[in-house]
Amino acid sequence: MSGPGGPGPGGGKLDINRAGVSELEGALSGIGRRRARGIVRKREELKGFNSLDDLLHVKGITTRILELNSQRMTCRRRPSSEEAPGGSPSQQGHSAPAPQVLAEEENGVQAAWESEESDCSGVEGGSGPESNGSRVRVGQEPEELAGHGGLEPASSRVCGAQEEEEGSCCSDEGEDGSDVYFYYTIGERWIDYLERTEEGSLIRHVRPKMKRKSEHGLDSRALSPGKKLCKGSEYGRTLGPCIPSPTTTFGDLRNAKPGQGRRRRIPSVAPPPELQDWLRTFQRWSGPEKLVALDELIDRCEPSQIKYMMQVIEPQFQRDFISLLPKELALYVLSFLEPRDLLRAAQTCRYWRVLAEDNLLWREKCREEGIEEPLNLRKRRLLSPGFMYSPWKFAFMRQHKIDMNWRSGDLKAPKVLKGHDDHVITCLQFCGNRIVSGSDDNTLKVWSAVTGECVQTLVGHTGGVWSSQMRDNVVISGSTDRTLKVWNADTGECVHTLYGHTSTVRCMHLHGSRVVSGSRDATLRLWDIETGQCLHVLMGHVAAVRCVQYDGHKVVSGAYDYTVKVWDPESESCIHTLQGHTNRVYSLQFDGTHIVSGSLDTSIRVWDMESGNCLHTLMGHQSLTSGMELRDNILVSGNADSTVKIWDIKTGQCLQTLQGPSKHQSAVTCLQFSSKFVVTSSDDGTVKLWDLKTGEFVRNLVALESGGSGGVVWRIRASNTKLVCAVGSRNGTEETKLLVLDFDVDLK
Repeated sequence: MSGPGGPGPGGGKLDINRAGVSELEGALSGIGRRRARGIVRKREELKGFNSLDDLLHVKGITTRILELNSQRMTCRRRPSSEEAPGGSPSQQGHSAPAPQVLAEEENGVQAAWESEESDCSGVEGGSGPESNGSRVRVGQEPEELAGHGGLEPASSRVCGAQEEEEGSCCSDEGEDGSDVYFYYTIGERWIDYLERTEEGSLIRHVRPKMKRKSEHGLDSRALSPGKKLCKGSEYGRTLGPCIPSPTTTFGDLRNAKPGQGRRRRIPSVAPPPELQDWLRTFQRWSGPEKLVALDELIDRCEPSQIKYMMQVIEPQFQRDFISLLPKELALYVLSFLEPRDLLRAAQTCRYWRVLAEDNLLWREKCREEGIEEPLNLRKRRLLSPGFMYSPWKFAFMRQHKIDMNWRSGDLKAPKVLKGHDDHVITCLQFCGNRIVSGSDDNTLKVWSAVTGECVQTLVGHTGGVWSSQMRDNVVISGSTDRTLKVWNADTGECVHTLYGHTSTVRCMHLHGSRVVSGSRDATLRLWDIETGQCLHVLMGHVAAVRCVQYDGHKVVSGAYDYTVKVWDPESESCIHTLQGHTNRVYSLQFDGTHIVSGSLDTSIRVWDMESGNCLHTLMGHQSLTSGMELRDNILVSGNADSTVKIWDIKTGQCLQTLQGPSKHQSAVTCLQFSSKFVVTSSDDGTVKLWDLKTGEFVRNLVALESGGSGGVVWRIRASNTKLVCAVGSRNGTEETKLLVLDFDVDLK
């Protein structure tokens, strides 16, 4: 480019049609235009880029801007070395490379605006497009352009307009025709994205490169599949010096994928002779016209052809977005997956495996399942050198296997712990690997849950043992001999004998170093098990106290006088007397806020501890509610009517009734539930496993041969991996014993 008056269509000329001259002049009024007859000259710098692809890397430039202003750009070819100084006069002065063009802008290159009288033939001897075939001229009214608020380079329609004539802008080979430059004027929105250097030239502001790049070294995310400029053959990638540039057509996107190349799924068939003409016609159409043509083409395709298109197109839009995200965001996305889906995701690729092994991710999954501690292994296996399994994931997987053992694992032969002769086992405690059973034979026995051996026999009571509590190696027992005894389970020694009650000690509850006992003498007593002292006596019931709960602050008791009482043990005062039951109260649950009482009147009542108000009356059972367990807002109740119900105490709604063909055939004697399962025992000699959420029967864990003819499961206690059942009979058909079932997994 030799200057504003250089011959030929210089790199700084923007051609318009005659009809748009007056509107263009009006658009230039904001930047100080001046009019003259024949030629209107305005000092206006011109900026150049090597290719349309480069423009997409300028901050703020989008494909939409390029499409809207496609007719605003001048596109010309830089002559090859054979055309240089010795070329025809019409071509001299047009071989300046883009850096020269940019440098000349500092010297005040002027844009020549041609008026009606110039007949669009150039300025100062310059020739029009018809003279050298190196400039594409497309007319558009400046008002319409101004409405779009920006300038835009030539679109595929502009590039394709001269393809048949000269093969310069849109050559398929991209040889000489690849040296094409696009110019646009400043004074519009794009000027904000150029910067002048100290040498006087201009540099482009491009988007910062991200960490992951394509094989060509450019950010693969900088140009999305939607950013298509000159769609079709290879000219879309050769608008400038022969340097790698981002793919611009769907074919380029498909070919750019490693290992795919130009793979075709159709048999090798000679292309129709009219194919190239058809494609060139398609390329000359505008974007909307192409869409109309594609819509019509799809309507004329057979289903098999549409299926083929889907097979070709869909894989190109499948993106491994997880690998493209920063690790923190990728982990946040994966945190929404269920553990089972996380395990499947880990099989996708190595990077997903690393993400899916994240320790903090699995810690959250464990906490959702109620797993509070990671699994510490002496030898942690390696995924690869320098990478270890997540301890939290191991803990989760172990718990999952344990759950599956409960649900469907092979039932191993249980350990059988024989003792207490033919007497009834009245109370059962299980903590860690220690089992304590109390019987009406006046003794308690301490067992090892691992070996099944009887470690200690606690002898000292002179009446049957009917209640007990245990913490670590401390055992407290209540007897018909009207005393409580504190035992050391390791040595079998009786540490304290607590005197005070005047009748059978029927119930007790331990909290910390204090225990509250309830007796048939209608009183409750608060004891310090370390000193053996009676701290407080609570009097107010007029019948036997059958059940008691203590949270360290308040005492709640239920009695045969049909009432439930709330006590302040420090002041020995009754805070509330909860009246409403019409028969004896047999069972209680207390979580510090809510009190739940079960009665022989078949109802269950939910009370507010602070106000003493009855919040809900849960109806549905037909007999005595003999046992209950409360966790959060979920209550599970077992009844003598052989059914088990699951309730929401906040709403008073019955969520599930555990019944059906596999339900118990006699009174439910005991129950326990976890986050997934409910375990119930019955007078029918069975222990059943139920799904807590669905209420579905899972399977029988224990089924005595004498069940139905006298065999009874009196009590059950369960841990995460073990189930202890106290079984026997009232008619001698079943020997009194403890059964220990193990559901643990082998950590090899």
